[in-house]
Amino acid sequence: MTDFFAGEIATELLKMLFKISHKSCMCKTSADSLITSINELLPIIQEIKFSGVELPAMRQVQLDRLSENLREGLELARKVLASNRWNVYKNLQLARKMERLEKNVWRFVNGPMQAHVLADVHHLRFQMAESFDRLENSAKRVEQRLGAMNIGVGSGGWMEETVKRVEVEKERWETSLVNLLGVGMEVGKRKVKEMVIGREDLGAVGICGIGGSGKTTLANEICRDDEVRSHFQNRILSLTVSQSPNLEQLRANIWRFVSGSDFVAEGVNDVITKWNPQFNLRIGPRMLVVLDDVWSLSVLEQLIFRVPGCKTLVVSRFKFPTVLSDTYEVELLKGEEAISLFCLSAFGQKSVPPAADANLVKQIVNECKGLPLALKVIGASLRDQPEMYWASAKKRLSKGEPICESHESKLLDRMAISIQFLSKKVRECFLDLGCFPEDKKIPLDVLINMWVEIHDLDEEEAFAILVELSDKNLLTLVKDARAGDLYSSYYEISITQHDVLRDLAIHLANHGNVNERKRLLMARREAEVPKEWVRSADLPFHAQIVSIHTGEMGEMEWFQMDFPKTEVLIVNFSANEYFLPPFIDNMPNLRALIVINYSTQNATLHNFSVFSDLANLKSLWLEKVSVAQLTESTIPLKNLQKISLILCKINNSLDQSVIDLAQIFPSLSQLTIDHCDDLIKLPLSICRMHSLKSLSITNCPNLKEIPTNLGNLRFLQILRLYACPTLKMLPSSICELVSLKYLDISQCINLKSLPEKMGKLSMLEKIDMRECSEIWKLPASVESLESLRSVICDEEVSWLWKEVRKNNLHVQVAEEQFNLDWLDE
Repeated sequence: MTDFFAGEIATELLKMLFKISHKSCMCKTSADSLITSINELLPIIQEIKFSGVELPAMRQVQLDRLSENLREGLELARKVLASNRWNVYKNLQLARKMERLEKNVWRFVNGPMQAHVLADVHHLRFQMAESFDRLENSAKRVEQRLGAMNIGVGSGGWMEETVKRVEVEKERWETSLVNLLGVGMEVGKRKVKEMVIGREDLGAVGICGIGGSGKTTLANEICRDDEVRSHFQNRILSLTVSQSPNLEQLRANIWRFVSGSDFVAEGVNDVITKWNPQFNLRIGPRMLVVLDDVWSLSVLEQLIFRVPGCKTLVVSRFKFPTVLSDTYEVELLKGEEAISLFCLSAFGQKSVPPAADANLVKQIVNECKGLPLALKVIGASLRDQPEMYWASAKKRLSKGEPICESHESKLLDRMAISIQFLSKKVRECFLDLGCFPEDKKIPLDVLINMWVEIHDLDEEEAFAILVELSDKNLLTLVKDARAGDLYSSYYEISITQHDVLRDLAIHLANHGNVNERKRLLMARREAEVPKEWVRSADLPFHAQIVSIHTGEMGEMEWFQMDFPKTEVLIVNFSANEYFLPPFIDNMPNLRALIVINYSTQNATLHNFSVFSDLANLKSLWLEKVSVAQLTESTIPLKNLQKISLILCKINNSLDQSVIDLAQIFPSLSQLTIDHCDDLIKLPLSICRMHSLKSLSITNCPNLKEIPTNLGNLRFLQILRLYACPTLKMLPSSICELVSLKYLDISQCINLKSLPEKMGKLSMLEKIDMRECSEIWKLPASVESLESLRSVICDEEVSWLWKEVRKNNLHVQVAEEQFNLDWLDE
């Protein structure tokens, strides 16, 4: 507290010294000198006062002495002001005391304080080298921002108008960022191009720099450069490695690219290990492999394929001199470039507007230390905020921290300003993003389901929060080319987040006692349950969300833990065999369960019996697993409303001879089956699931048959049969779906026709039938589709729909889209 009192005393003393300077002739010289010295001291004292930093013991003692001198000076000044001018002897004594006070303050200013300044300069240089050390990954898509929502505009409504803005905003931000980086970007681009295409003798080269400094932006510019693309004949492969890489999958992807083979057999890594490129592959076309976010030398050594004609560009925080022939180090932004980038994010223009405090803007820009990500995120958080908010933010950014604190904490405490003034509900949603693994796309469907269940939101409000977070550059929305209209599946939209923002969410979530945390998270993939959890397992964990990230786990590797309040469990793993955590039994309030396997192969799940007590479960997401038979005895999920099976092996688990879906899931309203290649036909029991409102069977290449009684689903509103190429016929009973509003049969390339009585679908609003090349005519009954307002189709059949005599019918000719992004997952 000494700094507080010293500051108050110095301020009061300064006021009195001005009075003494005008009143007392004997003390005027000393008073003027003291005014000069205290004016130099006061800003330093004020900075210490507002920093909240505890000073080292030696400095604290010296500050105590200064405080005592200033306190004595204050008493002396009061005596001088109170002294009668005719009392010459007393005034002479007071003048001598003022001289002694002046010398004491002068000695401090020119002695210990100068040494402190030198020490601080040294510390500042050290901090400048480390202050952003834990910023991770790249800013490759932080530039994307969704525009403000436009509720109810256009044919697709609020969701369509919002998502349509993504690509425009992305292009604008990427172009602006490159332009703003100016000379620095051009210099970096020229140097990297020289390494990549100008030096044939360099096999592996690198781009390095601190996290968020623009490394990936520069690498993306290289990949988009016309000269580079021409040099490599567009043969460029870009992969993200991350801190927890799946080496098998990464090596397989590179093998496919280098060898030109689309087939990778089991045990491919053994083949790659033994393969000698010198004898098995002749010099072919030039190729460029870009490895982004590389953290480990041992990992990098396994990912560099020294193939004739193949060059590797490594993007990392580190230089790896033993592996890379040459490395370009990205420089941070300086001067006007930093101000321009900040202003674009904060004001929507490249300069400080006249109404803004230019000095305050520069001070905040200086606190960002030239880091593009910090400039953009902090700028966006200050946009449209009052000046007092800006002043408060500047003070928080400039707070000093003890040198012994970790560099990660320094960075994250700075970045935390970006979310501090979000509303409570939006802030909670941001913190939920820390539950998912780094460098992985988060399916929007998973996130929306989570937020609806635990934050008491409806889907529209949840999406609006997502837009707000995107507007503030706290996440990035990535959309499929098909997504964005009113009936789009949320599965077609995913979320990415820069690792520093994910780390921020984890950092804030991990405060407090582990048993009392609202979110219990495993930040990185680990081989076992964290020891902190095991040590605290004697007491219940009160977390609302639990997120696990492990490799293969057997029954004996788990511990019994009690989770009486948990509502969401996220199980992330990478393995071929996985024993579900037995403590799921101890989650009586579990409402959403997400199980995602990041291995290259489908995992076999064991311990399905844990589902037996999940009476409150409402949402289930299973990804890249082999689904066990769902028998009545093991899964009485009476309240389950949503099931999503993504990239799963069904293994006859939905067969009607094994399971009666209508009986086991009486409340199910949404069923999604996507990329399940062993699904041949849907079970008849689906037709008795009368609560079903949305049925999505997509990207299932072997689906041949739809139940003939599907028309019994009287409440079904959305039917997606997208990309089911072996499906040849729709049952006529589809015409009995009286509540159907949306029908998607796109990319069903062998579908021969639409049902003749299709006109009975009086509620149908939209049809998507792009790339249905076998459908050459329409049934006459389509004239009776009274609610139909939108059709998406190929040009060859668009004229048929345009002849339908409906004034409000919009016919959209679709462009062919090919999206294999899911393969990277």
